[in-house]
Amino acid sequence: MKHGFVKLAAAVPEILIAAPTKNTDAICALIDKAYDEGVHVLAFPELSLTGATCGDLFLTESLIQNTLNALETVKKHTAGIKMLTFIGAPIQVHGKLYNCAAAISDGEILGIVPKTNLSADEMRYFRPWHSGETMYQEFAGDMALFKAEHVFIPEEMPGLRVACLIGDDLYSGAADTLAKMGADVMAVMAASPELIGREEYRRTVVTASSGRLSAAYIYANAGMTESTTDSVYGGHCIIASNGGVLAENLPFGGRDLTTAVADVQHLEHDRMKNPGFDITGEGAWRSFCLDLRDTDLTGAISSHPFMPDGEEKRKQHCARILEIQAHGLAKRIKAAYAKGCVVALSGGLDSTLALIVTVRAMDILGRDHSEITTVTMPCFGTTSRTRSNAESLAIEFGTAFRCIDIKEAVDLHFRDIGHDPENLSVVYENAQARERTQIIMDIANADGSLVIGTGDLSELALGWATYNGDHMSNYGVNGGVPKTLVRHVVAYYADVCEAEGKTELARVFRDVLATPVSPELLPAKDGEIAQKTEDIVGPYDLHDFFIYHFVRWGETPEKIFREAQAAFAGEFDDETIEKWINIFFRRFYSQQFKRSALPDGPAVGSVAFSPRGAWVMPSDACGWEMKFEK
Repeated sequence: MKHGFVKLAAAVPEILIAAPTKNTDAICALIDKAYDEGVHVLAFPELSLTGATCGDLFLTESLIQNTLNALETVKKHTAGIKMLTFIGAPIQVHGKLYNCAAAISDGEILGIVPKTNLSADEMRYFRPWHSGETMYQEFAGDMALFKAEHVFIPEEMPGLRVACLIGDDLYSGAADTLAKMGADVMAVMAASPELIGREEYRRTVVTASSGRLSAAYIYANAGMTESTTDSVYGGHCIIASNGGVLAENLPFGGRDLTTAVADVQHLEHDRMKNPGFDITGEGAWRSFCLDLRDTDLTGAISSHPFMPDGEEKRKQHCARILEIQAHGLAKRIKAAYAKGCVVALSGGLDSTLALIVTVRAMDILGRDHSEITTVTMPCFGTTSRTRSNAESLAIEFGTAFRCIDIKEAVDLHFRDIGHDPENLSVVYENAQARERTQIIMDIANADGSLVIGTGDLSELALGWATYNGDHMSNYGVNGGVPKTLVRHVVAYYADVCEAEGKTELARVFRDVLATPVSPELLPAKDGEIAQKTEDIVGPYDLHDFFIYHFVRWGETPEKIFREAQAAFAGEFDDETIEKWINIFFRRFYSQQFKRSALPDGPAVGSVAFSPRGAWVMPSDACGWEMKFEK
């Protein structure tokens, strides 16, 4: 449970309809299985002790009494198992039968949650519980509180607050009430038969609700052994958090236990950021104990959090990013009455994406590619490979291409400021970057064009840009795209070109992708790139991971390190992660002054650095407390 991680599970037991005493074996076996797998919160389906399809048998004395006996058996079985479990059962109180969930942990019934929203069919057997109603009843040896507005809080982890919804309560305002009581995990116990379209509907409701309320949902649905007469059940289970599915057992998938790790600190973080979210509701809170066990994060943390899983989703993601960038630029071109665009084309990854975006923006506006001026400006570190790729891209896209060698201008500048060209210091490097920016700004001024910025989000986070050099432009199209995502978008576009028969463009794009990332500001060695960015500032795979978890979720270095250990197991060792996480935080804090002076540029995701609201941070913030030591 350290760092807010909790393991959630939905169980689908094999049961016999209307045989609660017999069903305890399967239910207790799944409780043991979940506990052995480190689960903290376990939900069974609606009416799981008896089955949801008992019909008029619900009203028989034998079934009601056998249910009580079975629930007591399950309760006793959980002694020593400090895990919160929700069991569905029909419970009779004061001559009325209610569809309920019993919250059980460590041999104790913590509370009873009755269902409030019943269908017309259910009204034949059950009575609806009225919102706000409260009643105490001795039950299976415990004095239990009956209340729909019930939140269960472990003493060892007060940030975890669990509530329960039954069946149609999911579609009412009950979840909102529970969320305003502080509940951040909702156990939904359902008995929803399979119908065409029902699967997608459930998934949409569960994920949308989890996103709207910044909550995690455990949706446990009745399984195939409950199918009878006119109804077929498939055991569809969903674990969702903050609008995304963490794990799912598809209808008829056959799994008896679906598990996933959720991060309740993420939920709390988003609720803190939401000014309209207040903990104001009234209800019942019940504390209990959980075992203090660290959650195994193996397979739970993505090493590339900016990119969705699955080839088709990645393609859609890249296509949408490109459209956001291009439409943002198209609007700026039109609003500025710009006669064209100027792109400094190095033959590297970022400037390649900037050109792709600019070409697409011109297509949107119905303008010719010749109104794009591409400028390559070779100097001391430029290699023939990048220069050739830049020229090929410019020609293949039909842009107005210019090659301006800046060596002489930079040498003259060195003489003017008294800098020894043999001194390969930051002055040597930045003079080249600023000379290039001066040239493209002046070219743009000459014909009323816009300078298109090429720097990406990862470079902005690390401050890997020359202030008032490549740091500046009229519109920075890549400022919202991290380096790992830049690679994916360019690769996607290469595939598009290949499919359209533009084989030369596709070839150049793939060679750009294969070229080491470099600013090419130091002299080449034997014609090869001498200055590789990732050797200096660290692997972008790690830095983009750090960016996402710090900027999106505000996590501590200790938590990010632990997540990186799980995400990059077998790829980066602990020493490597520790080295680069400290460099990341040092650079992130010290380089904010560059981000405070950024040009406009489109945000494409939940992480952005515009100083106009996306990321507000003082330029002089002290980062010494962010140093991590294992």
